[in-house]
Amino acid sequence: MTRCDVVIRGGTVFDGTGKPGRRADIGVTGGKVSVVSVTALPDGVRTIDAAGKWVLPGMLDVHTHYDAEVLGSPGLGESVRHGVTSIVLGNCSLSTVYSGAEDCADLFSRVEALPWDAVHSAVKEHQDWDSPKSYVAAIAARPLGANVAAFLGHSDMRVKVMGLARAVDAQARPTDVELHLMRGMLSDALDAGFVGLSTIRSSFSKLEGSRFPTRQLPSTYATWREYRALNEILRARGRVHQSTPNLTARTEIGRYFAQSAGRLRRPLKTTLIAGMDVKADRTVARAATTAARIANAVGGAAFRWQHLPVPFEVYADGVDLVVFEEFGSGVAALNIRDVMKRGELLADEDYRRRFRKDLAKKYGPRVWHRDLYDAVIVSCPDATVVGKSFGAVGDERAIHPADALLDLAVEHGAKLRWRTVIANDRAEVLDQLQVSPVVQVGFADSGAHLRNMAFYNFGVRMLERVHQRGFMPLETAVHRLTGELADWYGLDAGRLTEGARADITVIDPAGFDGSSSAYAEAPFPGIAGLHRMVNRNDRAVAATLVGGHPVYEYGEFAEGFGTTLHAGTFLAATGR
Repeated sequence: MTRCDVVIRGGTVFDGTGKPGRRADIGVTGGKVSVVSVTALPDGVRTIDAAGKWVLPGMLDVHTHYDAEVLGSPGLGESVRHGVTSIVLGNCSLSTVYSGAEDCADLFSRVEALPWDAVHSAVKEHQDWDSPKSYVAAIAARPLGANVAAFLGHSDMRVKVMGLARAVDAQARPTDVELHLMRGMLSDALDAGFVGLSTIRSSFSKLEGSRFPTRQLPSTYATWREYRALNEILRARGRVHQSTPNLTARTEIGRYFAQSAGRLRRPLKTTLIAGMDVKADRTVARAATTAARIANAVGGAAFRWQHLPVPFEVYADGVDLVVFEEFGSGVAALNIRDVMKRGELLADEDYRRRFRKDLAKKYGPRVWHRDLYDAVIVSCPDATVVGKSFGAVGDERAIHPADALLDLAVEHGAKLRWRTVIANDRAEVLDQLQVSPVVQVGFADSGAHLRNMAFYNFGVRMLERVHQRGFMPLETAVHRLTGELADWYGLDAGRLTEGARADITVIDPAGFDGSSSAYAEAPFPGIAGLHRMVNRNDRAVAATLVGGHPVYEYGEFAEGFGTTLHAGTFLAATGR
């Protein structure tokens, strides 16, 4: 027998199909799984001891915003260190395929809480493509640490065809020629292997920059006629429509169900991101899953909610948090980017009356519960308030909790840091959602919201919860994180069988000590002085292999990772 490049010895192997695990050795040769053997294999050139560990296909992260980061820092190490071997970028209508540097920076920065200069410089420095095909080649040529798949962003495409000014004009519509061009651009992307089209309807997804800073993303201005014209192509090709719905117009979700329906035609694969069990409205989870089951069973739809499998905890510096986009006074504050001018607004009593009124509203769709007794200060130059909620601070000072927040924000600006959990706080409901057939694992937002949230290790945390709570079989959890997603998105991933790509994760359950959910920060790659929230538990992932290369082991990356080691590739999707 030819000596294997890598042998993973003695682990419990889960193949990603949902079958129970079995003790086996894995042999890797030439970037592929060459043998899965229940008898011991000879040592490879490299042998990894997996005794007492779980060996599974590399996990997929289908909702990332690595579009700028992958250009300058292609290792994507924050995902790889958590056993993710394949990521999907281009979500939420945002991609860097067609638009130039300034447009990309305006599109990404505010809605995804990314530094405008970082996005601009990454695209300006590295953009050497002019089509989906050349974009794929450019990404594949980079020393990728993980495999990359991509959506084409609707906003990206719309700006290229219509120009940014018309693309964010509520009265403007693409001409028939422009719509024809967009259909051609989408077809070109699908030909190049893109998984589908991402759109967005969310009313609080705004542009950054100096040109149209208060406008929504271009995709939100499209009519359903425009969506239908693009969906026809996706449906015919068996590709995916990913979107974020408009929570202020929930009945519009019925249009997604109707577009996905397939009794008299091929169903359109549709996935919507959603915070399901939100504290602000406990009826959402049941209503959403029930509606999706009906749409799939009665309407023949191919619909999935995309849901985060862990508590949705968010942090804010001052008032810089996307949920402030939900209400008028929050938008007014975020529209002011100058620190001094924003402080003047927050100190104004007329503004404060509006802010208190907005927070007190009990009805209407929203994500944030706006309960300032459920918002805890984690750092502040005034040490006396750290560890307290704004409600508690307000009680101590005999003022409204909203005034406590605004007083501290005016005095300390971004040095005031606080956190809250907005969804997925009830363990039993979270368990129910993760076993639902109309829910898929996603919505990690990896690579975005750098100071607001971090779910890079959502897969590890889900496996830890399954291991501790037993709400689903372990093999089912592995399938949900690997093969199920790969099959749905049409990607060559998610399987640990002979002949498959050797994208493999070795999990050490002895490392499940609860620290995976702890707060941590790390330098953002390529930007001096910028730190981002991360997840760190270097005991849980024993090894990550991408393309047969052991790229990470217990907190250490391989030599040349992200610089000279070409481990990952671009994964081209196929319709299924």
